[in-house]
Amino acid sequence: MTKGPSWRKAVLLAAGKGTRMKDLARDIPKPMLVVQGKPILETILVRIRDATTITDFFLVTGHQAHVVEAYFGDGSRWGVSITYGRQSIPNGTAKALEVARQWVNDDPFLLSYGDILVDPTAYSELLEAYEPEGVIACVRNQDFSQGGAVFLDPQGKVLEILEKPAGQIAQGAYYNAGIYALSPAVFSLTERVGLSPRGEYELTDALRVLASSGKLKGVPLTCSWVDVRDPETLSRLTS
Repeated sequence: MTKGPSWRKAVLLAAGKGTRMKDLARDIPKPMLVVQGKPILETILVRIRDATTITDFFLVTGHQAHVVEAYFGDGSRWGVSITYGRQSIPNGTAKALEVARQWVNDDPFLLSYGDILVDPTAYSELLEAYEPEGVIACVRNQDFSQGGAVFLDPQGKVLEILEKPAGQIAQGAYYNAGIYALSPAVFSLTERVGLSPRGEYELTDALRVLASSGKLKGVPLTCSWVDVRDPETLSRLTS
């Protein structure tokens, strides 16, 4: 199905508190909020399973971790294998990913935030486009104050990623879709990331280093994509 590596591993980040969801995510992690009868995280897992050759999942948990772990168990109900790791200190996405470092080992892996709903074809498209050291999915027509602006050259290489940039963004920028296919070499970058202005260790900063070396490719998605970021978005999906 895919070029290059034999894909069997995915890491899903489900450790955040989901503060923008307010009371809706007080007692459960945001990825466990229900959309169309299923937790968001379950939909992500099933779509990855069905669209790719991936059967091994690592779930990074944190806030109300036991809710995720009790629901998914070992993954056998879905015909997959699930391993867990807890991010004990909520100090950013780079450190969340590092929880999975030993499990990833030497294998390339798919990475997704646990609140991104996308058409299943996006996963296979991303893996088919993979080039060492990695690829990042991106989309159009999003509010850059909510996430990262991704700039591509004519060949699709990432030139720059700006996290929640202030001011006007140059025409042609894409929005970081929160889904990646990465080499384990990324961990040599996440371990060196410094604190961002908002006091977290950001995965984006590691990817910017990768981009500066010309080793990160952007994959614009044309399918449906939703970041379930706030109660308004959740309401639209469940109405």
